[in-house]
Amino acid sequence: MIFRMQTWPGRPYPLGATYDGTGTNFALFSSVAERVELCLIDDDGNEQRIEVEETDAHVWHVYLPGVQPGTRYGYRVHGPYDPASGHRCNPSKLLLDPYAKAVDGQIDGDESLFSYPFSDPRSAVTGKKRNDADSAAHMMTAVVVNPFFDWGHDRPPAHDYHDSVIYEAHVKGMTMLHPAVPDDLRGTYAGIAHPAIVDHLTTLGVTAIELMPVHQFVNDPHLQSKGLSNYWGYNTIGYFAPHNGYAAFGTRGEQVQEFKSMVKTLHDAGIEVILDVVYNHTAEGNHLGPTLSFRGIDNAAYYRLVDGDEAHYFDTTGTGNSLLMRSPHVLQLIMDSLRYWVTEMHVDGFRFDLAATLARQFHEVDRLSAFFDIVQQDPVVSQVKLIAEPWDVGDGGYQVGGFPPLWTEWNGRYRDTVRDFWRGEPGGVPELASRLTGSSDLYERSARMPIASINFVTAHDGFTLADLVSYNEKHNDANGEGGADGESHNRSWNCGAEGPTDDPEITALRARQRRNFLATLLLSQGVPMIAHGDEIARTQQGNNNGYCQDNELTWMDWGGPEGLDEERAELLEFTRKMVRLRLDHPLLHRRRFFSAPDDGGSHPYAGTSAMPEIEWLDLSGKRMDDDDWNNGYARSLMVFLNGDAIPEKDDRGRRIVDDSFLVLFNAHSEALDFTLPPADYGERWTAVVDTDHTTPEGAEHEAGSVLSVTSRSVVVLSRPSRAGHLGAETATTSTAA
Repeated sequence: MIFRMQTWPGRPYPLGATYDGTGTNFALFSSVAERVELCLIDDDGNEQRIEVEETDAHVWHVYLPGVQPGTRYGYRVHGPYDPASGHRCNPSKLLLDPYAKAVDGQIDGDESLFSYPFSDPRSAVTGKKRNDADSAAHMMTAVVVNPFFDWGHDRPPAHDYHDSVIYEAHVKGMTMLHPAVPDDLRGTYAGIAHPAIVDHLTTLGVTAIELMPVHQFVNDPHLQSKGLSNYWGYNTIGYFAPHNGYAAFGTRGEQVQEFKSMVKTLHDAGIEVILDVVYNHTAEGNHLGPTLSFRGIDNAAYYRLVDGDEAHYFDTTGTGNSLLMRSPHVLQLIMDSLRYWVTEMHVDGFRFDLAATLARQFHEVDRLSAFFDIVQQDPVVSQVKLIAEPWDVGDGGYQVGGFPPLWTEWNGRYRDTVRDFWRGEPGGVPELASRLTGSSDLYERSARMPIASINFVTAHDGFTLADLVSYNEKHNDANGEGGADGESHNRSWNCGAEGPTDDPEITALRARQRRNFLATLLLSQGVPMIAHGDEIARTQQGNNNGYCQDNELTWMDWGGPEGLDEERAELLEFTRKMVRLRLDHPLLHRRRFFSAPDDGGSHPYAGTSAMPEIEWLDLSGKRMDDDDWNNGYARSLMVFLNGDAIPEKDDRGRRIVDDSFLVLFNAHSEALDFTLPPADYGERWTAVVDTDHTTPEGAEHEAGSVLSVTSRSVVVLSRPSRAGHLGAETATTSTAA
């Protein structure tokens, strides 16, 4: 219902719509606007336009007493329309508030959303013809939200990086097929908070769930027209709003309450919530994209335009545009958004998509850019987990190891090295040794520790773990792009047959390879990340780019009411076992890099062990020499990890000691005999893990004995700490203790 609205001047801060219990303050930044209209939209789609008359420092603001949560609104911005000069204001387009805390609806691709006629796309550059059709009927709208929520005694679990195991998951993909999740909760935040999902996460042992994009995103009309959709969500339009497509109980602000309830439930279970965020570009695309928000509000202030050709967008993301990272208003938007999700939504960290773009204040990736500076000094954002995807598609965009000390990074070098080793590529042993020990070659020079390396073998982008060992080639026909999409160099190996097979030898090898990858990941220094469903052998049938497949191809298959079959259940139990092994032993997730034998072998308070912190051994049990390291055909490795020489103390100041481990890696096509090292390393060793299941768990092996390790498998042996006698000054983690 439209009625006469009383207006007060309001305040320029905070930006967005802020409900205070009696009314709502609206504030919008635009440095080019000549007039701004706030548009209130009722349930029937009727629009009431209110002139915003107050402006301070380019912020247009008004206070409306009586406007309550649930009210839908948008803006119309009057200003210059001159694409050649970088300006694209068009008051016929209803615009989404960049600071909207909730969004109702979705766009439909109608021509009215675009500021040029489809019959003359050249006008998007020249500006000669402007499409003045009203877009309101085809546009999503912002929603005033109720900021109040009973958090109770919610506290962040605050797991240290070195104690973390991250689980990358998709809200919809993880919950759509779970038989215990009610139908009306599947694919939603409430579904993630369901006891069945929480139980899976807690029994798996993960400490954090990293949710693929949940900021409000656009479901691309061109994908919908092909029967597809933007499933992954890397197409953000609202940096403060939980995506309404994942809401079970409504989209007029209910999604905010539902998201908060999910976070509270996960925190109660000791699980952190990390968000995959996309601050490098928006859903408005290039010059041919729709006018939805930023473009129509202040195009040149929000987007990086081509120097000397402001009608086009400078793009280092591959999506059509990049945000202007030297603009103070873009930096404010990003920091306001990050703080909002921490302080109001209680999330525990962020993974920054294509983070190299965020470091491009001008052209090159610069670790001294303004973005890093403002994150470093921010008292809120600097204290949560910050994970970079350290690359983009621009010049010099691959920046693994190049981020500042506050940051951790997805370690693409780790993924590539481990994949190559287990598919039998020669010459990979020295590189593997670096990745197993936390990649000091990448991070130590910037004063970072092993925790800077987020280790992963698979992620949402690329093959699943099951497909990594089942396909040599991508099979992306369902995406409708003729196989042109997706990575072609996957470092995968199908173990002898492309795709599904009944061959028992190939099936057994694939199962062993899955265990090899998981064992390697969870035995490596750094922070492991598991992609959702890998623990139950999720497959996408060889599709390595499921971005547009919102269906059973990408959803987790939980096995239906009957549950998982024997093979998948066994993999799940193996993953749980490896996570427990890692978290139970501080030696397997140290805070510091290993000290090499040649530099003394230990730090001042590393204990009285005469043995080095780590030792690399050959098949005969002797220390590897230069010839061993330079052997381009070597596909095996034995490593001794000394639990009596950990240069770290616990929170009470006690020196940490642990069991010691021998880890035997055999990526050869044949079984190899490993001679265990002399008694100096350990008189007797107990089998803990064998990815081939041929070495019985608990079996004992004496120093100097020979252990046959099956082709393409990992064996882990342990012995108790020798330092338990140090008593009260020592924190002991040992099977003997």
